Amino acid sequence: MSINKVILVGNVGKDPDVKYFDNGSVVANFTLATTERGYTAANGTQIPDRTEWHNIVCWRGLAKVAEQFVRKGTQVYVEGKIRSRTYDDANGVKRYVNEIYADNLELLGSRKREGGDSPAGYGSPTGYGSDNTPTENTAYQAPPMMGEEDDLPF
Repeated sequence: MSINKVILVGNVGKDPDVKYFDNGSVVANFTLATTERGYTAANGTQIPDRTEWHNIVCWRGLAKVAEQFVRKGTQVYVEGKIRSRTYDDANGVKRYVNEIYADNLELLGSRKREGGDSPAGYGSPTGYGSDNTPTENTAYQAPPMMGEEDDLPF
């Protein structure tokens, strides 16, 4: 048995980059920062904060939700799986990329504008239903990927 499951809570580093394809598919990519807080060790040594950056990939309905509601600075909960891929850059150098393919996305916390009002999509934890409308305390769950092979032995 094997499991490939990732759960991240962090802040979005940039607005999603959304692409629509001729076949009707849509994909949204954005970065997510997770930070482990620094501390002072018993011997007085200062250990600084450590921030990791994650590349998040959302497909289909989840990509549309990200396009509509996710913005730089938004705190989100992401559940998904790690995928690795390689590509050759413009100079022919082989590059390796690790990405998180999101199965579930939920907005967390609040992001206040000047004047104290919250823009749409921010506030208490909110998820998204299959029709992409906000629903309290639920999370949008992406449908299984079309054509994705099931790795179960039966």
